[in-house]
Amino acid sequence: MTVDALRAAKAESPELFSYLLGGTVDEEKARAAAGDGVPPEFLDFCRVLDGASCSPSVQLFGLEEALGHQFYCDPIVDCVLPLSPEKLFCVGMIHETPVYVDRADGGVLGIPDEHREWPDAERFEHLAPSLEEFFVERLATVAYVRIGLVDDELAEYDEWLTLLRRAGLAA
Repeated sequence: MTVDALRAAKAESPELFSYLLGGTVDEEKARAAAGDGVPPEFLDFCRVLDGASCSPSVQLFGLEEALGHQFYCDPIVDCVLPLSPEKLFCVGMIHETPVYVDRADGGVLGIPDEHREWPDAERFEHLAPSLEEFFVERLATVAYVRIGLVDDELAEYDEWLTLLRRAGLAA
């Protein structure tokens, strides 16, 4: 329902950038990606919405883009985060810090706000129990303003916030 409202608002807003909302991943592509180890939770999300570029600093990747960002799962020397491609799948970025799906439980993990240099973080923060819930409750609501660091002076120019308002998802 949320994605449908966003798509309808986007269709009525040709002046907004087209990259805001991705399309969908078809079953053939999803099966192939599953065979390559892409987590089912991410594929389920991509079947509904294959990526969203909320702003230059807040993005959920589409399938193809996600595949090109899995290096964020690789261990880093002197980093205490439990990075591992077997345990994590990078699904987006928030202010140049990766956002992951935990392969064990499908939850969404990020870096706590106080760690802007993400390799220096000491722990992950549990952002949501699922990618769908993260999108619907954090990015497709007025909560995006906090995540996107949208200040009052620039709010009228933020295209994602404009789309949320037109879709009736934010005041």
